[in-house]
Amino acid sequence: MLLGIDTSGAVSVAVARGELAAGSASSSGAAPAQGDAASAHTGLDILAVRSDTRSRHHDEVLLALVEETLQAAGVTRGELTGVVVGRGPGPFTGLRVGLVSARSIASVLGVPLHGLSSLDALAHEALAAVPAERGPVTVGVALDARRREVYHARYRREVDGEILRIAEPAVDAPAEVAAELTACDLLVGSGTALYPELLPATVELEHVDAGHLLLAASALAARGEDLTSTEPMYLREPDAAKPTARKSALGR
Repeated sequence: MLLGIDTSGAVSVAVARGELAAGSASSSGAAPAQGDAASAHTGLDILAVRSDTRSRHHDEVLLALVEETLQAAGVTRGELTGVVVGRGPGPFTGLRVGLVSARSIASVLGVPLHGLSSLDALAHEALAAVPAERGPVTVGVALDARRREVYHARYRREVDGEILRIAEPAVDAPAEVAAELTACDLLVGSGTALYPELLPATVELEHVDAGHLLLAASALAARGEDLTSTEPMYLREPDAAKPTARKSALGR
């Protein structure tokens, strides 16, 4: 049994029956329906997904949401055999809440911990709704980065169904990346809702679904990707940066 947690924007938690491929874990220990095509492809069975889209309430709702999701799945914490967490990018405080909680749960239970980009999960969900017969499909993902910027990355699903990242995660002003993102077949993410004129969404998909986080992790692990890192993907310094030197109250 796997627990998935993402706090890159909204808070989302999922529980799935199944395991990730060996060698992908840290030594520290719309929602996909049960039996859907994506689940069948990755070998995971998504049992329950719960989300809370309120902003700036991650620390208040996450642990309660974990318990609610476990109960909905009919699973106890003791039955969990692994934890998967979204590494962002995302706001400093919210992202830290998810990562610290995932590490704590994995450590207490003594189970493997896996991490992947939250952008990967959004791309996976967007592409899951596109029939395989369509052939190669590209997707751009843009998340709200505040400061009038977006976190973004681009992906392509090949004919064989493999999803490749063709542009690494970065943070930029929407106008600077509008051309490359809108050139994709699909464009999703919370950034599209904030900047619809520059980044018009092709699908109304703003936040990461933890069920697709688990499915994306399973697909990456199956092809040998390294998911051992659970370091946060901030992509820039936090807003509340520490001062580099003390300033005299007397102005000297």
